This record gives sequence, structure tokens and C-alpha cells, in this order.
Amino acid sequence: MGKLSILIVEDEAIIGMLLSEVLAGMGHEVIAVVGTEGAAVAMAAEYSPDLLIVDAGLTSGNGVSAVDMILTTGFVPHLFTTGDAMKVRLLKPDAIILEKPFNETELADAIASALARPSM
Repeated sequence: MGKLSILIVEDEAIIGMLLSEVLAGMGHEVIAVVGTEGAAVAMAAEYSPDLLIVDAGLTSGNGVSAVDMILTTGFVPHLFTTGDAMKVRLLKPDAIILEKPFNETELADAIASALARPSM
């Protein structure tokens, strides 16, 4: 897996910062960490990331809805992070879900799965 440009959508600043550091340590470039549905859609349109890592439950808006809006302009590999995998699974049965808390190996596996998934 080469260097990816990644957009993180996470409304808890400390989690976004830690995730960003882990991804940088894995050799990836985090183009932004945003915390709202609207900011996610705007940043994805502006920067065309290689991968989206999206908290499914945001304080302002919804991560699942943000991904749905982003995908209307073309496929972007993505995965959801959440503390409630079942809730996301009900909305998106085929989604790649990384349940919080997770470790670097689980993150790497989820990224590989998201990149391997054919565009839908």
C-alpha cells in the first residue's frame, strides 16, 4: 500500500489528532481532519482524497450521509469508525466498519479492505 491522501471526518478533536498521527506514522498524508458533515463534503470536493475515514456519528450532521453525498460525484474508498457497529450495519450492510476502540493493525486491515473494494 503506497502513500494515500486521507480525509478524516471525526468530531472528537483528540481522536482526530491521534488518528492523524497514526496514519502519518504509517506513511500516509492526512489532508484534513474535519468534524461536520458539511465540512466533509466540502473538503472531499476540494481535495479529492484517496480514502475517507469517517466517524459514522457526528455531533453536527451524519457521517453516513456525508459519504453518501460525496459518492454522488464519484467513488472514493471509505470506511466508517464507530462505537456502535450494529447501528451503522443497519444503515450500510456492506460497509467497512472499524469499531472504536481499535489498534493500528485493525486500522491497516480496514484500509486495505476499503481499497480492495470495487467502486459501487
